[in-house]
Amino acid sequence: MTDVTWGIASTILAPTRDILQFAAYHLAAGAHRLYIYLDAPNDEAFAHLDAHPKIRVISCDAAYWKQRKRERPEAHQQRQTANATHAYNRRREVDWLIHMDVDEYLVADRPIADILAQCPTDPPATRIRPMEQLSGDPSVFKDFIPSGPDRARIVAELYPTYGAYLKGGFLSHLAGKVFVRTGLPNMHLRIHNVFQKGDMLACHDAATGISLAHAHAKSWDDWIGAYRYRVTKGSYRPELRPNRPYDQGGLSLNDLFSMIEDESGEVGLRRFFDEVCADTPQLRARLRSHGLLREVDLGLSDHLATHFPRFTAP
Repeated sequence: MTDVTWGIASTILAPTRDILQFAAYHLAAGAHRLYIYLDAPNDEAFAHLDAHPKIRVISCDAAYWKQRKRERPEAHQQRQTANATHAYNRRREVDWLIHMDVDEYLVADRPIADILAQCPTDPPATRIRPMEQLSGDPSVFKDFIPSGPDRARIVAELYPTYGAYLKGGFLSHLAGKVFVRTGLPNMHLRIHNVFQKGDMLACHDAATGISLAHAHAKSWDDWIGAYRYRVTKGSYRPELRPNRPYDQGGLSLNDLFSMIEDESGEVGLRRFFDEVCADTPQLRARLRSHGLLREVDLGLSDHLATHFPRFTAP
């Protein structure tokens, strides 16, 4: 065992159950402190979170941004980075801090504190690579494919129609999230990187045995419900780069989805979803053949009942 401590900063706009499950899971995983910024007032979630001794919760209302002496950033990505940096610059309570979203969960085969204790001192940041949940079964994930000469071939075999347009076969990010040592001066936390005095810090990938489980598309209804926001302001927005340069046949996800919609509307989007996201025997078999099928029971309901027993809403 080690006395290394770690914490999470998260800006969240989600149903109360999702917020509390995220918090409970990471408390069970050993988090010493959670800094949760509610992106909109949520009295129910605030009351449960505020009662827990390991959680610091802030409601990001008009008074909060006024106290910060700045206008509320319009883009949620800017609010996330502002709040993560604010958490980092608070009175130091943990040795390591990571910024995460409410649909992301750290999964490790040993105590996370032990993994962090083995990280080198320089660089002072370590990257946790993602795995992406298949839709339909919350315990089944596609694993991260390391960059290299075989990645494109593997992705094309996994997703024969759309793989050529996907970065590493994922709909969501490949960069993962970054743990950074606390107590460093002039730090600014971004969503996938950390900056000091305006320069991006080098990160090393964490040792094997830890992943960032990302529930990006829990179901078709969940995915299509978030789709329009994502293609305008979120993770599929127009300004994001394609998987490879346009002159080499690449398309951004925004380009790809526009093409699919123009050709066949929502029916086409469903075909895309069924090939890339849906938990089917065919996709499981293809992932398994490449050693990329991960099965992890997050136990969210059990952790919720343990850490927030007074929450009983469905």
